[in-house]
Amino acid sequence: MSIALGVHSGSKDAAETSPDMDRDEHKDEGAIGDADRKLSCTSDVNEEEHGSDNEDGEEKRAVVLGPQIALKEQLEMDKDDESLRKWKEQLLGNIDLTDVGEVLEPDVKIQDLTILTPDRPDLVLPIPFVPDAKGFAFALKDGSHYRLRFSFTVSDNIVSGLMYTNTVWKSGMRVENTKVMLGTFSPQKDPYTYELEEETTPAGYFARGSYSAKTKFVDDDGKCYLDLSYYFEIRKEWPTPA
Repeated sequence: MSIALGVHSGSKDAAETSPDMDRDEHKDEGAIGDADRKLSCTSDVNEEEHGSDNEDGEEKRAVVLGPQIALKEQLEMDKDDESLRKWKEQLLGNIDLTDVGEVLEPDVKIQDLTILTPDRPDLVLPIPFVPDAKGFAFALKDGSHYRLRFSFTVSDNIVSGLMYTNTVWKSGMRVENTKVMLGTFSPQKDPYTYELEEETTPAGYFARGSYSAKTKFVDDDGKCYLDLSYYFEIRKEWPTPA
């Protein structure tokens, strides 16, 4: 969110947000590649923004994904082949099979959002957000620099093509639509963290006020792990710490 909610990090100076601005970032640093499963969410995003590249008029062929296999079964397949075993360990790390079980679908839990701003304490917001007395999840100062960092856990199976989307409206008009491909992650006990690039809130009288937003986390099978709607505020000054 250039003006709202927008987790491996880079650095970019964001320009002031303009209406209907779409951003599509793709990052897979530190994530696990999955050559056998197509990232259907990425395909859908490209079709939405750029249209079809099929110039010869042929109908698009549907992508057929292979059957899901429980992670425990995947790890035990070809366990006598040392080269395959080392390759799987390199991809997945050391996974305790007693914690994995035989569940086909992964489980992703988004734990919190942290707003990082220079010269101010980090603001950690548990999910779901707890609004203040005015109904706002948080408030930002106009013209300020900030970063967003998510913390999430993955269990049961590998999550493939996890994507973060955030849409923001002001006075009923959409002012931002952000899509970030986070990557593919294997189960582990410790939470993952993912930090977005630096953003700048819009400045000026007309930028201040109430905004509504909708944040989602979806994988490449279309499974939604978080669908969160909330309000936030942009003010002339930072709110006074409680």
